[in-house]
Amino acid sequence: MTRRILRPAALLPLDCAALALALLAPMGAAAQQSQARTFAVPAGCTAYLTVQSRACSVSHHFTCEGDPEGWQRRVDMDESGVVYFGAIDGETQWMESYHMLSGHAERLEPSPADPASFSDLQARSVDTWDFRTNSDEVGQTRYVGQDRLTGATEVIDGIVLEATEFAITAYGEDGTELWRSTGNEYISRDWGMFISGTSSVTADGETWDTDNRPVEFILPGEPGFLSAMPRYGCGVVMSQSVIAPLADQAGPQPS
Repeated sequence: MTRRILRPAALLPLDCAALALALLAPMGAAAQQSQARTFAVPAGCTAYLTVQSRACSVSHHFTCEGDPEGWQRRVDMDESGVVYFGAIDGETQWMESYHMLSGHAERLEPSPADPASFSDLQARSVDTWDFRTNSDEVGQTRYVGQDRLTGATEVIDGIVLEATEFAITAYGEDGTELWRSTGNEYISRDWGMFISGTSSVTADGETWDTDNRPVEFILPGEPGFLSAMPRYGCGVVMSQSVIAPLADQAGPQPS
C-alpha cells in the first residue's frame, strides 16, 4: 500500500463519515512530512493498543463512547497516512469498514445466513461464516469461509497468540467470484480480536502472497504508542493491495 485515496465523506454512512473527518483532519501536508507524528484518536475514543506489522503497516485499536457495547475500532496506516478504518463487534463481525485505497465503504447486512462467532471459534476451535455487506460504491458482497484454531501458540513481542487457519471467498451481487484467500492468522482472547498473519490471495486469475504478521505490540505509556509511522517492511511496493482490500484483513472482521 503506497498511497491513500481520499474520497468525499458523503460516500460514507453517517457515523463513518464523522469518524473519517476526525481521522483525516490531522493528516495534512505538514503532518504527513513529520517523521515523528502520532495518530490523533477521535474525541470520545480511547486507544488501548498499537501494532507494528511487517508489511509497512501500523494499526491503532480503540473503543468509542458512542458505539454499541463490545465494538472495537481499528485504523491502519502506511507511510502516507490512513489507508483503512473499521469496526468489529464482540463476535468480531465486520460491522462497518472504509477502504481508502479503493474508496469504498461497506456495512454488514443484518441477519447473516451464518454470522461470524468468536465465541464459537474459542469453544469449538472452528467457526464457519456466510454474510453479506452493502456498499453504495461497489454494491453487495457475499463472504463465505471459516476460521480454525490449529492448536499452536506463538509468542510475539511477549504476547501469547493462538494460530489459526482460514479460507475466505468473496462473491459479487451476481454470484461471480471476486477473490479468494487462504492463510494463517492469530487470535488474542484477551483483546477479543484477530491479528493478521500470512495469506495467499487469488483475484482475476492472479495469485500473490502477503505477510503482515505483527512485530511489536505497544501499550499505552510505552514508546511508539500511537505512532503514525510504520517501522517494518517499508519501501516495498504492494501493487495488489487495492484488488482485494479485505483479503489481508485478519479473519471475518476488519483486524
